[in-house]
Amino acid sequence: MNKKQILQNTIEFVKETLKGAEGGHDFFHVERVYKNALLIAKNENVDAFVVSLGALLHDIADSKFYDGDETVGPQKARAFLMNQQVDEDIIVHIENIIANISFKGGNFKQNFTSAELEVIQDADRLDAIGAIGIARCFNYGGYKNRELYNPAIPPNLKMTKEEYKNSKAPTINHFYEKLLLLKDKMNTQTGKSIAEQRHTYMEGFLKQFYNEWNAKKND
Repeated sequence: MNKKQILQNTIEFVKETLKGAEGGHDFFHVERVYKNALLIAKNENVDAFVVSLGALLHDIADSKFYDGDETVGPQKARAFLMNQQVDEDIIVHIENIIANISFKGGNFKQNFTSAELEVIQDADRLDAIGAIGIARCFNYGGYKNRELYNPAIPPNLKMTKEEYKNSKAPTINHFYEKLLLLKDKMNTQTGKSIAEQRHTYMEGFLKQFYNEWNAKKND
């Protein structure tokens, strides 16, 4: 089977698998990450086929929706790719990308790296910041029935991976515990450049949010 056909089959597989998924982790999220990954990859020395497959399959089974089980995603990807007769070395690479792409809290140390992972990771992180990042953040907060903001509950920047995974903090806290940290965690120059603008947009949003919360006029 040729690469073009495998990629088309992958798109159809992901669309079907993520049908009815939470709005911030649905096929449209995957599609945006895929497009961002291809954009970033133009300036990097990477295998475009691995980048494409990794981007399309990176959220095939996000552990947040599987009781924290991080093995489901790599397993689903492997089963699908084996069915597509993809080479074993590529399958292992995709498994490693899926297992290591996620933020998992500021104190998590990933145990695998590759140029392809760095590209996809940047693409995924870009979708977590800026206007769409804000929309996704509040959509997920609503999905989990979290408070918008509670001044009595400060952000926790020293959470372990497990504490981060199980956090029920207000949605605004997530900006400080993840979103505002992503700009300085980008891997590629293209990713860093795009992240700068989206980070500034989030800072403006937060200023406006607090002014409205506290009944203050804008400066």
